[in-house]
Amino acid sequence: MGHCCSKGSVAASALKDDVNHGSTAAGKNHIQHKPPSLGGSVGKASNGASSSDTPLHSYTGSPGQIPYPEGVGATPSPAGTPRRTFKWPFPPPSPAKPIMSAIRKRRETKKEKPAAIQEDDRKEREPPLDKHFGFPRNFRAKYELGKEIGRGHFGHTCRAKCKKGALKDQFVAVKIISKSKMTTAISIEDVRREVTLLKGLSGHQHMVQFYDAFEDDLNVYIVMELCQGGELLDRILSRGGRYTEHDAKSIVMQILNAASFIHLQGVVHRDLKPENFLFSTKDEDSPMKVIDFGLSDFVRPDQRLTDIVGSAYYVAPEVLHRSYNVEADMWSIGVITYILLCGSRPFYGRTESGIFRSVVRADLNLNGTPWPSVSLEAKDFVKRLLNKDHRKRMTASQALTHPWLKEEKHGVPLDIMVYKLVKLYVRATPLRRAALKALSKALSKDELRYLSAQFDLLEPKDGCVSLDNFKTALVKHSTASMKESRGFDILDKMKPLSYTQMTFEEFSAAAISPYQLEALEEWETIAKSAFQYFELEGNRVISIDALAQEMNVGESGYLILKDWIRSSDGKLSFLGYTKFLHGLSIYSSNMRQQQ
Repeated sequence: MGHCCSKGSVAASALKDDVNHGSTAAGKNHIQHKPPSLGGSVGKASNGASSSDTPLHSYTGSPGQIPYPEGVGATPSPAGTPRRTFKWPFPPPSPAKPIMSAIRKRRETKKEKPAAIQEDDRKEREPPLDKHFGFPRNFRAKYELGKEIGRGHFGHTCRAKCKKGALKDQFVAVKIISKSKMTTAISIEDVRREVTLLKGLSGHQHMVQFYDAFEDDLNVYIVMELCQGGELLDRILSRGGRYTEHDAKSIVMQILNAASFIHLQGVVHRDLKPENFLFSTKDEDSPMKVIDFGLSDFVRPDQRLTDIVGSAYYVAPEVLHRSYNVEADMWSIGVITYILLCGSRPFYGRTESGIFRSVVRADLNLNGTPWPSVSLEAKDFVKRLLNKDHRKRMTASQALTHPWLKEEKHGVPLDIMVYKLVKLYVRATPLRRAALKALSKALSKDELRYLSAQFDLLEPKDGCVSLDNFKTALVKHSTASMKESRGFDILDKMKPLSYTQMTFEEFSAAAISPYQLEALEEWETIAKSAFQYFELEGNRVISIDALAQEMNVGESGYLILKDWIRSSDGKLSFLGYTKFLHGLSIYSSNMRQQQ
């Protein structure tokens, strides 16, 4: 994390009761769990990387908790049936009786050893945790610590002055993590990973700059850039709770640029919120820096994470369902954008479990004040980020080409989503490729703008790209973090491109997501237009067996697939075409497993 905590209080205002409720340093909704089930309370050991100084909560009140059955409480059961005593004639005294009695007492003493003592004995037998990170141990010789500027659950951040070296006489921020609170191997690894992340990502203009890491017998010291402009949350409050659309765009673009960069490197932040964005200076146009990578993790393009971590008001639905990737960060950015434009949160609850229920079940409300006065483009932008289906959510690079931001001058970063979609396309069947090519011909100018920008980033030769172009672009935009996340592994699954080249037309077909297009209000128009192209160039006679094989569906799904094929000519109907575009679904997979 950059500065490991937020302020304990902010200016009292009506907005604070809403925007600041439960998420600032005084809030109660910072979550960081890795329980085996939602009802559990075993959490992931943290290194103190949270930017909030809120206590970590268990899922005691979570929606997934399993209550006791009716009539059964947490109190002990009634006393057991009294033991009956039988009298038997005693044999003559044995000379071995004293010896046997001593052995029996020794065994009983060992068996009745208190649980706490047994636990201590077990710990004594276990090897001690290795809390040596290999960092330099001369922190005090290089830096003079100043006042505390933030406090988190496992550590605190201080202002410090550099006494020698390249940063001599400059002020920095030092995050101090106590080794005494690193009680598990996981918590130790968390510290190591945070330093690795900060070091790998700090070259970007919207990342807090990492300078060095030190340690001694008591603490780990992470030295970073000192951002003196305050939190984004404070600026929202200072503006009376909301930004104008024009000013909000500047903030959102910086957040999207930061997110697109870390996502391309194979990193998911998992705790994006206004408290974790700091301004470099107090100037109104000061650039923002994203901080707090304590909950962040490396993730491969096709990997799904399961840990429930983050801050309750900003957590994505799929995180609560324990299956997510970088799309979870885009939901958090949607929440931040909502707050910037209207001054309140989109999903609210009085308790942690209430917040989670709202996130998973409640519909997005864009009808109340001030939304009627907000532009249609801004509302569409928010809706496309706060879509509960993560497959329909925009990526950070796509969001930067949204009509709401198109008038702003900014570049479009390389999108890892393009690699994921092209990988699927080069391994798809001829029928699916034909369906996608027809869909690409019906795209709007806004969608083509994004695809054109991505194609240019691949630096085509003679209007075509091959696997070498994808590899070169990835290497050009990579950092050490991409190697840690094994992001280059995706190129191995794109090897069919070694023997062919893609024109922009075919690239457009390969790099589009039917799920994302389905989230558009004009989807029906796009689909009908695409089907007309498909009828002319790609539709063909297909049997139910062949379609089932294409869709990876078992015999139990034949009745459904029958409705997708026209009885008149045996080709896909419009319904069949739109369903076919989605490819393998959870539903079809489940049907296949039932065979």
